[in-house]
Amino acid sequence: MDLFSNLALGFATASTLANIGFCLIGVLLGTLIGVLPGIGATATIAMLLPITFQIGDPVSSLIMLAGIYYGAQYGGSTTAILINMPGESSSAVTAIDGYQMARNGRAGVALATAAIGSFVAGTIATVLIALFAPPLTAMALKFGAAEYTSLMVVGLVMSVALAHGSVIKAIAMVVLGLLLGLVGQDVISGAPRLNFGLYQLGDQLNFVAIAVGLFGIAEILRNLEDERTREVLMAKVTGLMPTREDFRRMTAPILRGTALGSLLGILPGNGAVLAAFASYTIEKRASDRPEEFGKGALAGVAGPESANNAGAQTSFIPMLTLGIPANPVMALMIGAMIIQGIVPGPNVAAENPDLFWGLIASMWIGNLLLIILNLPLIGLWVKLLKVPYYVLFPTIMAFCSIGVYSVNSNVWDLYVVAFFGLLGYFLLKLRCEPAPLLLGFVLGPLLEENLRRAMILSRGDPSTFVTRPISALLLAAAVAVLVIVLLPSVRKKRDEVFVEEDA
Repeated sequence: MDLFSNLALGFATASTLANIGFCLIGVLLGTLIGVLPGIGATATIAMLLPITFQIGDPVSSLIMLAGIYYGAQYGGSTTAILINMPGESSSAVTAIDGYQMARNGRAGVALATAAIGSFVAGTIATVLIALFAPPLTAMALKFGAAEYTSLMVVGLVMSVALAHGSVIKAIAMVVLGLLLGLVGQDVISGAPRLNFGLYQLGDQLNFVAIAVGLFGIAEILRNLEDERTREVLMAKVTGLMPTREDFRRMTAPILRGTALGSLLGILPGNGAVLAAFASYTIEKRASDRPEEFGKGALAGVAGPESANNAGAQTSFIPMLTLGIPANPVMALMIGAMIIQGIVPGPNVAAENPDLFWGLIASMWIGNLLLIILNLPLIGLWVKLLKVPYYVLFPTIMAFCSIGVYSVNSNVWDLYVVAFFGLLGYFLLKLRCEPAPLLLGFVLGPLLEENLRRAMILSRGDPSTFVTRPISALLLAAAVAVLVIVLLPSVRKKRDEVFVEEDA
């Protein structure tokens, strides 16, 4: 009964005129940045973090940011299908068969399949969040300092395991993020540390400035270096309604993709991307027509699109229940909560039930808005691709600078943005993924605080982490994952899974 009353509270919160308006803005903006290659949900949310401070209502701001995230997953499929240019990395698999369907005159069916798969996956994922978030929150409330320390370690190890590219580089990025999290003041004593005599570093580095630099400015620099020609091949899309046979053939892939994405989305790392690639592999093996894959297979669109949307939404579960970000976007969502004065973690459901359940309910509303609005707007999205990037990037950079400055009215933050923008660009050139760095920066202070608290409570006895059952189980899982991912055969498979994304 509590579930229904909580959902009623959530829908009452999310269905206010203001929150529906912010949800609409979020999904439309998300679709737009999903359509435009080279921007991405992470960079956009990083740039919009300062605006959440101005909105005032934390529920409205988080609803808008969430809409941007899952809206981008939807928008990325549009250009993947129409012009073979994925707007989001998770849509790279959709382009394989979606573009071939478009060339065969079935662009409308491919787009409708992506929309239906996204809506079904989003709806099921929202139900799963509503079902599993409360028991996970109740369990998390029983965690002590030792359990939280081990949980942070699991989160960091999983971010390494699911990061594409070199495992050693991913570990290095996590360590760099942890070191950056130490800058400022000691979490226990308040003593200054690692500030190199600069009073500007007396407090912790500005999270918004680092995020905007790493994901906003760095992406702009990379796109300016190699802007691809955008040639719109599909001027008109017709025949959006799938046939009865199409519905029959898409049903199983949608359900399988939803199940796979829902599971992988919970894991720390880029679960939505991994889910899309894994779903394509499963559908190809499960199909009775494997020869169609790569030539316009409907299942090659339905499965991956369902998987990446389900993965995007279930990634909210660890963020809402444990305060652990499953990916960089969730780290930014935690940053938005902190800006609003909300402490992320299991107490959010009890102390801010309207935010907790309102955000969950808004996901279903947002998915409904996506399927209602975006199919009629396909022509508009494709026309936007004709806008040259050299026209877009000055506006984006100006918006970044104004937004970051408005948070603290501090010029120093602009230098931080510039520094981390250049650092992020060089990391990309060195094939070092910046996502583990951001996760390390977010989790570092939490890891240190709980580690030191656990040691104080145990009077300096480190065995407390292995004598407490839950903590020992989490540490064993972290070690097992790290050992497995370092095995040569597994490393080879990881490279094969993400080779499409690097191309």
